[in-house]
Amino acid sequence: MGIEIRQLRMVCAIAERGSITRAAADLELTQPALSKQLQGIEELLGGTLFVRSRTGVVPTELGRRTVDRARIVLSEVDSLFGTPGRPLPSTEPLHLGCADLACVPSVADRVQDDRLGRAVVLHVEPSAAALADALAQGRFDAGLLATTEGDEVPLGRAVTSRVLVPRFPWFVALAADHWAAGREHVRLAELGEESWIGPPGAVSAEVFRAACLKAGFDPRIRFRAPSGGAWELVTRGHGIRLVEPTATAPAGAVVRPLAGDPLTARLAVAWRLDRLTAAQADLLHHALAQAHLAHVADNPAFLRWWQSHPEVHPVR
Repeated sequence: MGIEIRQLRMVCAIAERGSITRAAADLELTQPALSKQLQGIEELLGGTLFVRSRTGVVPTELGRRTVDRARIVLSEVDSLFGTPGRPLPSTEPLHLGCADLACVPSVADRVQDDRLGRAVVLHVEPSAAALADALAQGRFDAGLLATTEGDEVPLGRAVTSRVLVPRFPWFVALAADHWAAGREHVRLAELGEESWIGPPGAVSAEVFRAACLKAGFDPRIRFRAPSGGAWELVTRGHGIRLVEPTATAPAGAVVRPLAGDPLTARLAVAWRLDRLTAAQADLLHHALAQAHLAHVADNPAFLRWWQSHPEVHPVR
Protein backbone atom coordinates (compact mmCIF):
# COMPACT_ATOMS: atom_id res chain seq x y z
CA MET A 1 0.00 0.00 0.00
CA GLY A 2 1.38 3.42 -0.98
CA ILE A 3 1.39 6.57 1.10
CA GLU A 4 -1.66 8.84 0.77
CA ILE A 5 -1.85 12.59 0.18
CA ARG A 6 -3.51 13.13 3.57
CA GLN A 7 -0.57 11.35 5.23
CA LEU A 8 1.89 13.62 3.45
CA ARG A 9 -0.05 16.61 4.81
CA MET A 10 0.23 15.15 8.32
CA VAL A 11 4.00 14.76 8.02
CA CYS A 12 4.41 18.32 6.72
CA ALA A 13 2.14 19.72 9.45
CA ILE A 14 4.23 18.05 12.17
CA ALA A 15 7.47 19.36 10.62
CA GLU A 16 6.13 22.91 10.24
CA ARG A 17 4.62 23.08 13.74
CA GLY A 18 7.49 21.23 15.45
CA SER A 19 4.95 19.50 17.66
CA ILE A 20 2.52 16.61 17.25
CA THR A 21 0.08 18.32 19.62
CA ARG A 22 0.06 21.61 17.68
CA ALA A 23 -0.10 19.79 14.32
CA ALA A 24 -3.02 17.69 15.57
CA ALA A 25 -4.92 20.87 16.51
CA ASP A 26 -4.32 22.33 13.04
CA LEU A 27 -5.49 19.10 11.41
CA GLU A 28 -8.50 18.84 13.76
CA LEU A 29 -7.28 15.51 15.14
CA THR A 30 -6.52 14.38 18.66
CA GLN A 31 -2.88 14.02 19.64
CA PRO A 32 -3.17 10.22 20.12
CA ALA A 33 -4.84 9.87 16.72
CA LEU A 34 -2.07 11.78 14.95
CA SER A 35 0.60 9.85 16.85
CA LYS A 36 -0.98 6.58 15.68
CA GLN A 37 -1.13 7.88 12.11
CA LEU A 38 2.55 8.88 12.30
CA GLN A 39 3.48 5.43 13.57
CA GLY A 40 1.72 3.88 10.58
CA ILE A 41 3.48 6.23 8.16
CA GLU A 42 6.86 5.40 9.69
CA GLU A 43 6.15 1.67 9.36
CA LEU A 44 5.21 2.25 5.74
CA LEU A 45 8.42 4.18 5.02
CA GLY A 46 10.64 1.89 7.07
CA GLY A 47 12.12 4.36 9.54
CA THR A 48 11.63 7.05 12.18
CA LEU A 49 10.63 10.46 10.81
CA PHE A 50 10.75 12.55 14.01
CA VAL A 51 12.55 12.47 17.35
CA ARG A 52 11.70 14.35 20.52
CA SER A 53 13.49 17.59 21.37
CA ARG A 54 13.29 20.02 24.28
CA THR A 55 10.64 22.04 22.46
CA GLY A 56 8.71 19.34 20.61
CA VAL A 57 9.89 17.14 17.75
CA VAL A 58 12.49 17.54 15.01
CA PRO A 59 12.80 15.53 11.79
CA THR A 60 15.42 12.82 11.40
CA GLU A 61 17.44 12.67 8.19
CA LEU A 62 14.77 10.38 6.72
CA GLY A 63 12.16 12.81 8.01
CA ARG A 64 13.82 15.79 6.33
CA ARG A 65 14.05 13.98 3.01
CA THR A 66 10.42 12.90 3.30
CA VAL A 67 9.21 16.39 4.18
CA ASP A 68 11.19 17.95 1.33
CA ARG A 69 9.67 15.67 -1.28
CA ALA A 70 6.22 15.80 0.33
CA ARG A 71 6.19 19.58 0.03
CA ILE A 72 6.92 19.35 -3.68
CA VAL A 73 4.26 16.67 -4.19
CA LEU A 74 1.62 18.62 -2.24
CA SER A 75 2.53 21.79 -4.10
CA GLU A 76 2.00 19.99 -7.42
CA VAL A 77 -1.30 18.49 -6.23
CA ASP A 78 -2.60 21.83 -4.95
CA SER A 79 -1.53 23.52 -8.18
CA LEU A 80 -3.33 20.87 -10.25
CA PHE A 81 -6.54 20.60 -8.25
CA GLY A 82 -6.71 23.97 -6.50
CA THR A 83 -9.17 26.70 -7.44
CA PRO A 84 -8.19 27.59 -10.98
CA GLY A 85 -9.58 31.10 -11.03
CA ARG A 86 -10.69 32.83 -14.21
CA PRO A 87 -8.07 35.41 -15.13
CA LEU A 88 -9.25 37.85 -17.75
CA PRO A 89 -7.23 38.15 -20.98
CA SER A 90 -4.78 41.01 -20.57
CA THR A 91 -2.08 42.73 -22.55
CA GLU A 92 -0.96 44.69 -19.50
CA PRO A 93 2.57 44.01 -18.22
CA LEU A 94 2.87 41.22 -15.66
CA HIS A 95 4.36 42.60 -12.45
CA LEU A 96 6.70 39.98 -10.98
CA GLY A 97 8.07 40.43 -7.47
CA CYS A 98 11.35 38.69 -6.78
CA ALA A 99 13.33 38.05 -3.63
CA ASP A 100 16.75 39.70 -3.57
CA LEU A 101 18.64 36.64 -4.81
CA ALA A 102 21.73 36.05 -6.93
CA CYS A 103 19.50 34.61 -9.66
CA VAL A 104 17.71 37.94 -10.30
CA PRO A 105 19.65 38.64 -13.55
CA SER A 106 18.82 35.14 -14.80
CA VAL A 107 15.17 35.68 -13.86
CA ALA A 108 15.19 38.83 -15.98
CA ASP A 109 16.77 36.90 -18.86
CA ARG A 110 14.26 34.06 -18.77
CA VAL A 111 10.97 35.87 -18.27
CA GLN A 112 11.55 38.80 -20.60
CA ASP A 113 10.17 37.07 -23.69
CA ASP A 114 6.83 36.45 -25.33
CA ARG A 115 6.16 32.97 -23.89
CA LEU A 116 3.83 34.41 -21.24
CA GLY A 117 2.10 36.53 -23.85
CA ARG A 118 2.80 39.66 -21.78
CA ALA A 119 5.71 41.94 -21.06
CA VAL A 120 7.16 41.46 -17.57
CA VAL A 121 8.08 44.20 -15.11
CA LEU A 122 10.47 42.86 -12.46
CA HIS A 123 10.39 44.24 -8.91
CA VAL A 124 13.21 43.16 -6.56
CA GLU A 125 11.81 43.07 -3.02
CA PRO A 126 14.16 42.02 -0.18
CA SER A 127 11.36 41.50 2.35
CA ALA A 128 9.37 38.28 2.00
CA ALA A 129 6.52 39.76 4.07
CA ALA A 130 6.34 42.87 1.88
CA LEU A 131 6.37 40.76 -1.29
CA ALA A 132 3.54 38.56 0.00
CA ASP A 133 1.56 41.67 0.98
CA ALA A 134 2.06 43.19 -2.49
CA LEU A 135 0.66 39.99 -3.99
CA ALA A 136 -2.31 39.98 -1.63
CA GLN A 137 -3.05 43.64 -2.39
CA GLY A 138 -2.77 43.10 -6.14
CA ARG A 139 0.29 45.30 -6.69
CA PHE A 140 2.18 42.24 -7.99
CA ASP A 141 0.74 39.52 -10.20
CA ALA A 142 3.29 36.83 -9.25
CA GLY A 143 6.41 36.45 -7.15
CA LEU A 144 9.47 34.37 -6.35
CA LEU A 145 9.39 34.04 -2.56
CA ALA A 146 12.22 33.00 -0.24
CA THR A 147 11.04 32.24 3.30
CA THR A 148 13.03 30.89 6.22
CA GLU A 149 11.90 27.73 7.99
CA GLY A 150 10.00 28.65 11.14
CA ASP A 151 8.97 32.01 9.70
CA GLU A 152 6.10 31.25 7.33
CA VAL A 153 4.58 34.16 5.37
CA PRO A 154 0.79 34.00 4.90
CA LEU A 155 -0.58 34.53 1.40
CA GLY A 156 -3.88 36.18 0.57
CA ARG A 157 -6.95 34.20 -0.48
CA ALA A 158 -6.53 35.16 -4.12
CA VAL A 159 -2.93 33.93 -4.12
CA THR A 160 -1.69 30.37 -4.55
CA SER A 161 1.84 29.02 -4.55
CA ARG A 162 3.95 26.15 -5.78
CA VAL A 163 7.19 25.01 -4.13
CA LEU A 164 10.29 25.49 -6.24
CA VAL A 165 12.97 24.36 -3.75
CA PRO A 166 11.62 22.96 -0.46
CA ARG A 167 14.82 23.55 1.51
CA PHE A 168 18.19 25.22 1.10
CA PRO A 169 20.70 26.39 3.71
CA TRP A 170 21.80 29.91 4.55
CA PHE A 171 25.57 30.44 4.40
CA VAL A 172 27.69 33.11 6.12
CA ALA A 173 29.71 35.87 4.47
CA LEU A 174 33.09 36.72 6.02
CA ALA A 175 36.02 39.00 5.23
CA ALA A 176 38.74 37.18 3.27
CA ASP A 177 41.15 37.62 6.20
CA HIS A 178 38.62 36.46 8.82
CA TRP A 179 39.91 33.67 11.08
CA ALA A 180 37.25 31.28 9.70
CA ALA A 181 37.69 32.21 6.02
CA GLY A 182 39.86 29.16 5.34
CA ARG A 183 37.42 26.69 6.91
CA GLU A 184 35.36 24.29 4.80
CA HIS A 185 32.47 24.75 7.25
CA VAL A 186 31.88 27.17 10.12
CA ARG A 187 29.90 26.26 13.22
CA LEU A 188 27.33 28.88 14.17
CA ALA A 189 28.33 28.40 17.84
CA GLU A 190 31.83 29.66 16.98
CA LEU A 191 30.49 33.03 15.84
CA GLY A 192 29.10 34.20 19.18
CA GLU A 193 31.68 36.97 19.63
CA GLU A 194 31.25 38.37 16.12
CA SER A 195 29.57 41.59 15.07
CA TRP A 196 26.66 40.80 12.79
CA ILE A 197 25.04 42.69 9.97
CA GLY A 198 21.25 42.38 10.16
CA PRO A 199 19.90 39.29 8.38
CA PRO A 200 18.49 39.51 4.83
CA GLY A 201 14.81 40.24 4.35
CA ALA A 202 13.88 36.57 4.02
CA VAL A 203 15.13 35.93 7.58
CA SER A 204 13.26 37.61 10.41
CA ALA A 205 15.24 38.91 13.36
CA GLU A 206 13.29 36.56 15.64
CA VAL A 207 14.17 33.41 13.68
CA PHE A 208 17.81 34.46 13.37
CA ARG A 209 18.06 35.17 17.10
CA ALA A 210 16.36 31.86 17.96
CA ALA A 211 18.93 29.94 15.89
CA CYS A 212 21.78 31.81 17.56
CA LEU A 213 20.36 31.22 21.04
CA LYS A 214 20.09 27.53 20.22
CA ALA A 215 23.79 27.66 19.29
CA GLY A 216 24.58 29.22 22.68
CA PHE A 217 24.75 32.98 22.16
CA ASP A 218 22.69 36.12 21.68
CA PRO A 219 23.77 37.74 18.39
CA ARG A 220 25.25 41.22 18.51
CA ILE A 221 23.73 43.02 15.51
CA ARG A 222 25.71 46.20 14.93
CA PHE A 223 24.65 47.08 11.40
CA ARG A 224 21.54 47.00 9.26
CA ALA A 225 22.21 47.49 5.58
CA PRO A 226 20.92 46.47 2.12
CA SER A 227 22.85 43.84 0.22
CA GLY A 228 25.22 46.24 -1.52
CA GLY A 229 26.13 48.12 1.63
CA ALA A 230 26.37 44.88 3.60
CA TRP A 231 29.08 43.51 1.29
CA GLU A 232 31.18 46.63 1.83
CA LEU A 233 30.92 46.16 5.59
CA VAL A 234 31.89 42.50 5.26
CA THR A 235 34.94 43.10 3.07
CA ARG A 236 36.22 45.78 5.47
CA GLY A 237 35.89 43.35 8.38
CA HIS A 238 33.23 45.30 10.26
CA GLY A 239 30.81 42.40 10.49
CA ILE A 240 29.56 39.09 9.12
CA ARG A 241 26.21 38.29 7.57
CA LEU A 242 23.88 35.50 6.49
CA VAL A 243 23.69 35.15 2.71
CA GLU A 244 21.99 32.81 0.28
CA PRO A 245 24.23 29.94 -0.81
CA THR A 246 24.44 31.03 -4.46
CA ALA A 247 25.77 34.45 -3.49
CA THR A 248 29.03 35.36 -5.24
CA ALA A 249 31.39 37.11 -2.84
CA PRO A 250 33.19 40.22 -4.11
CA ALA A 251 36.95 40.63 -3.77
CA GLY A 252 37.86 40.73 -0.09
CA ALA A 253 35.08 38.41 1.08
CA VAL A 254 34.25 34.70 1.15
CA VAL A 255 31.02 32.72 1.57
CA ARG A 256 31.12 29.60 3.76
CA PRO A 257 28.53 26.96 4.77
CA LEU A 258 27.27 26.77 8.34
CA ALA A 259 27.83 23.26 9.69
CA GLY A 260 24.62 21.32 10.21
CA ASP A 261 22.44 23.82 8.29
CA PRO A 262 21.08 25.64 11.39
CA LEU A 263 19.08 28.04 9.22
CA THR A 264 17.24 26.87 6.12
CA ALA A 265 14.78 28.46 3.72
CA ARG A 266 12.27 27.53 1.06
CA LEU A 267 11.81 28.94 -2.44
CA ALA A 268 8.31 29.12 -3.90
CA VAL A 269 6.53 30.65 -6.86
CA ALA A 270 3.32 32.47 -5.93
CA TRP A 271 0.74 34.05 -8.18
CA ARG A 272 -2.70 35.59 -8.15
CA LEU A 273 -5.36 33.25 -9.49
CA ASP A 274 -7.14 36.17 -11.13
CA ARG A 275 -4.06 37.32 -13.03
CA LEU A 276 -2.33 34.18 -14.42
CA THR A 277 -3.76 31.19 -16.23
CA ALA A 278 -2.64 27.69 -15.23
CA ALA A 279 -0.56 27.51 -18.40
CA GLN A 280 1.15 30.82 -17.63
CA ALA A 281 1.84 29.69 -14.06
CA ASP A 282 3.48 26.51 -15.39
CA LEU A 283 5.66 28.51 -17.77
CA LEU A 284 6.64 30.91 -15.01
CA HIS A 285 7.49 28.08 -12.60
CA HIS A 286 9.70 26.45 -15.24
CA ALA A 287 11.46 29.73 -16.09
CA LEU A 288 12.16 30.52 -12.44
CA ALA A 289 13.41 26.99 -11.79
CA GLN A 290 15.85 27.31 -14.67
CA ALA A 291 16.97 30.73 -13.42
CA HIS A 292 17.74 29.27 -9.98
CA LEU A 293 19.50 26.20 -11.39
CA ALA A 294 21.75 28.42 -13.50
CA HIS A 295 23.41 29.67 -10.29
CA VAL A 296 23.73 26.46 -8.25
CA ALA A 297 27.33 25.99 -9.38
CA ASP A 298 28.35 29.57 -8.55
CA ASN A 299 29.47 28.42 -5.09
CA PRO A 300 31.33 25.06 -5.11
CA ALA A 301 30.30 24.41 -1.49
CA PHE A 302 26.63 24.82 -2.37
CA LEU A 303 27.04 22.69 -5.49
CA ARG A 304 28.32 19.86 -3.29
CA TRP A 305 25.37 20.33 -0.91
CA TRP A 306 22.95 20.42 -3.84
CA GLN A 307 24.31 17.25 -5.43
CA SER A 308 23.99 15.39 -2.12
CA HIS A 309 20.34 16.46 -1.65
CA PRO A 310 18.44 15.38 -4.78
CA GLU A 311 15.21 15.42 -2.77
CA VAL A 312 15.14 19.25 -2.97
CA HIS A 313 15.61 19.52 -6.73
CA PRO A 314 12.72 21.20 -8.58
CA VAL A 315 10.28 18.98 -10.46
CA ARG A 316 11.07 19.37 -14.17
